[in-house]
Amino acid sequence: MKRVLFVCLGNICRSPAAEGVFLHLMEQAEASERFVVDSAGTGGWHVGKAADARMRKAASRRGIQLPSRARQLELADLNHFDHILTMDASNLAHVQALAREDRGGGQQARIEPLVGYCSRFDAHEVPDPYYGGADGFEHVLDLLEDACAGLLKAIDD
Repeated sequence: MKRVLFVCLGNICRSPAAEGVFLHLMEQAEASERFVVDSAGTGGWHVGKAADARMRKAASRRGIQLPSRARQLELADLNHFDHILTMDASNLAHVQALAREDRGGGQQARIEPLVGYCSRFDAHEVPDPYYGGADGFEHVLDLLEDACAGLLKAIDD
């Protein structure tokens, strides 16, 4: 069983959407039994909250559900997950800094930007749509569908 964690800043827009997209793609590929999927934020401001209503609405229009509740990234995640996928350079730096704190903890997670798995889009990050309009949420979902499809193809043996 492969364990995948998606990470953004607050865990209410991008990472729960990535989790939902990946779950949706896994279901379509009949791969659900081969993965454990979760999401987390580098900050704890929204712990316990559902994904942003605008993101849930945009995802729902695509037939994608966002079931998770926000949680903050923990040191233990570095040892529990095989793949930790970040949404932007700031998230990546935060996870890498946390990994440096885990001296001798046996870190096994591969930490990398999710957009590295895009094939249709040439993106450097998944932009945070929180302070923008509806188009930003749609663009994020387009990127996530592309990247998550590439990720699933790359890691599903």
